Amino acid sequence: MCMVIFAPLFAIFAFATCGGYSGGLRLSVDCVNKTESNLSIDIVFAYPFRLHQVTFEVPTCEGKERQKLALIGDSSSSAEFFVTVAVFAFLYSLAATVVYIFFQNKYRENNRGPLIDFIVTVVFSFLWLVGSSAWAKGLSDVKVATDPKEVLLLMSACKQPSNKCMAIHSPVMSSLNTSVLSEIQSAKALKKRERVATLTGL
Repeated sequence: MCMVIFAPLFAIFAFATCGGYSGGLRLSVDCVNKTESNLSIDIVFAYPFRLHQVTFEVPTCEGKERQKLALIGDSSSSAEFFVTVAVFAFLYSLAATVVYIFFQNKYRENNRGPLIDFIVTVVFSFLWLVGSSAWAKGLSDVKVATDPKEVLLLMSACKQPSNKCMAIHSPVMSSLNTSVLSEIQSAKALKKRERVATLTGL
């Protein structure tokens, strides 16, 4: 019964930590001419991680001219697929939990209940596998694209040795790492449910 309870919990952690994520980084460009500097450049990004739409302006250290840039990449497809699968897995696990607890006799009356449960669980297990692979790759791309060192390379001012470009702070990715781990644990729980469905009716 624990596996029935844990599956929706892991699904909640998975979509909540990814779908509710918002992060940012702060950079500093210190020009030779101090009046042209910007020592606090804030870049904020969030789910669904369409990073190419995240724009920001930085000094060029050449008078008042500003350079408009955008982050690189788009991980929205893998992130949205991941969250969608997590939400539906949660809803199905919740419904299955109610059936297991309150309608156990009807569930075992014939083979249709366990058979349907088995098929749906197999489908969700496959989707979790695909989702975890896609989102793990997407998360890796997000980490690279939002690495302050990588972002500084986009700035023309930072290519001049006379200017000093620094990262003030990096984005915190701990909750996104948790989403991947929760996804793996949820997949394991669904696999165990799959075996239970097989033993109870197939």
